[in-house]
Amino acid sequence: MDLQSADTRDASVSTTLNAARVAAAMSLVLVYCEAAAAQPAATAPLSVGVVAAMRRPITETNEFLGRIEATNRVTIVARVTAFLDSRLFEEGAEIETGVSLYRLERAPFEADLAAKQATVAELQATLENAKLTTERAKALLGGPAGQQNIFDAAIASQRSLEAQVQGAQAQVKLSQINLGYTDIKSPIDGKIGRTGVTEGNVVSANSGALTTVVSQDPMYVTFPVSVRQQAALRERYAKIGGFSAVTIKLRLPDGRMYGQAGQLNFVNNTVAQGTDTVLLRATIANPPVKGFSASNGTARELIDGEFVTVFMEGLEPVQVLAVPRSAVLADQQGDYVFTVDADDKVEQQRVTLGQSTKTVASVTSGLKSGDQVIVEGLQRVKPGQIVSPGPASDTVLSELNRPAGAAPPVKGKTATMPVTGAKQ
Repeated sequence: MDLQSADTRDASVSTTLNAARVAAAMSLVLVYCEAAAAQPAATAPLSVGVVAAMRRPITETNEFLGRIEATNRVTIVARVTAFLDSRLFEEGAEIETGVSLYRLERAPFEADLAAKQATVAELQATLENAKLTTERAKALLGGPAGQQNIFDAAIASQRSLEAQVQGAQAQVKLSQINLGYTDIKSPIDGKIGRTGVTEGNVVSANSGALTTVVSQDPMYVTFPVSVRQQAALRERYAKIGGFSAVTIKLRLPDGRMYGQAGQLNFVNNTVAQGTDTVLLRATIANPPVKGFSASNGTARELIDGEFVTVFMEGLEPVQVLAVPRSAVLADQQGDYVFTVDADDKVEQQRVTLGQSTKTVASVTSGLKSGDQVIVEGLQRVKPGQIVSPGPASDTVLSELNRPAGAAPPVKGKTATMPVTGAKQ
């Protein structure tokens, strides 16, 4: 009875152990299956988005840092010494040529003018008498009482008085000029600054600037260009019109593109030795801002002395081999792109770039027209890998077809690039 119980127990233990081994094996099989299911098939090629490198028209643009300058600038100073009676303008307002700005004390200058005019009148009366004396002496020359020396003395006295009258008249003119200086007027149209002297002070030519007037429309924009780049620009545009072959556009300090285009009109004749640059200048319109009212006059976008970003754009587009800017990668050896060959194998192509925009890169060497350039999936590809190419996404295509100027340029180029789909 005891032997049978022992056998029974052994059989039960054996059965339990076998069941545990089976369960463990099944668990390992399930874990392996789940792990295998979680991993993609090793034979499935990676999908990438591609576009074809093709020659496209692109507007050449060079970017510089520039400064706005008024075409005319006048520092208003006193020409005579006098008390400042009144200021006749509102600070910050736009004024016209000939508008009175300051009025100085006039009484001393009016009195001086009256005294000079009286001197002229006295001398003219004396001159009239001298002329009569000369005529009498001349009439007596034909008779026995006539003497040549008396006539000669009369002639000399008359001419001396004529010279004195001319000198006195010049003094009257000078007094009139000084009296006119008591009414200080603006010599140009423009915007006036703040006053440097208030009423009641004595002003003179040594008092310094009373105020400043700067013209408003048009304005200059000046920008330095390196000698090397200036030579390249001359080579590029001299044969196709020079100044008339380019247009000037501005980006304002707040990032907005200015709505007016300018015209290049001057290249300086010397090189700045400290920076090895040549100064270029363009003229650009500065009309009033529509719908904006100011208490002291007209509001305008461009301000004298303001820093802006200058874009020099060619009027005629040029043909370049273009690819999406996002397709270009870089390492220590330089720029490169990944392409897909006829066997769907990835190749690394070293490229040399021209100036690029935010969305388009012009390639000067390293690619040929029609090469399939990878735009999407770049992070997972490597040379020699087999991939499955397809057209780039709508997001990439919309970026590439954005009109030129819709986004701020990068490194000085603007472009619009249509895209062809990849092979199917």
